[in-house]
Amino acid sequence: MALLAAAVIVPGLAACGDDVTTTASTATDAQTSTTAGAAPTTTSAAETGTCKTVSQPEPRSGEPDLPAPKPARLSGRWTVTMTTNCGSFTIRLDTKRQPKTTASFKSLVAAKFYDGLTFHRIVADYVIQGGDPAGDGTGGPGYSVEETPPADAAYTRGIVAMAKAPSEPNGTSGSQFYVVTGADTGLPPEYAIVGTVIAGMDTVDRIAAIGSGGPPNDVANAPVVISKATVAKG
Repeated sequence: MALLAAAVIVPGLAACGDDVTTTASTATDAQTSTTAGAAPTTTSAAETGTCKTVSQPEPRSGEPDLPAPKPARLSGRWTVTMTTNCGSFTIRLDTKRQPKTTASFKSLVAAKFYDGLTFHRIVADYVIQGGDPAGDGTGGPGYSVEETPPADAAYTRGIVAMAKAPSEPNGTSGSQFYVVTGADTGLPPEYAIVGTVIAGMDTVDRIAAIGSGGPPNDVANAPVVISKATVAKG
């Protein structure tokens, strides 16, 4: 429940593994923020099929909150590539069905918000979750976006969606996101959709294979750091 509804269980993650949530310490989903951060360099993880060992980054806090994204809605074809110490993967943004959510996600990537952040939560055969500047499931960019998910939203393997606290309205998002690694989470259509992994699912599986200590917090057994996130049109 830590990922989707984790406010109760883990800082930033759903604790039970049935939901994807963030841990909310305020009415919104974001207390800490940052615009950039130093990140470990990534080597040939994708070529070797392993994850490079990196240090756990320090939590980022005390920086100004980011403004809400402009434009507020995104259109056209866009991709985001995330490079980690386990390799890279690329997400096709679902601008057609979730223009506000994808506008926010793109804005955060362009601001280098995700550079140096971790995948702090791993739930076996379920999801990997990251994007928290606090590193424990409690942080965000200083703003939130609300956009009703599609009624037919299905959180199946390769889908990327936004985590939220259980108390927040459906479709609320800050910066924390998750990638579905299992066949089907069975979650209801309550989480805003970012898009779908179109390349590098082997990297996602490599991250998932690191595993965690299990419930209630599902904290990753080793640091997985996003060294760089980039956005491209087309």
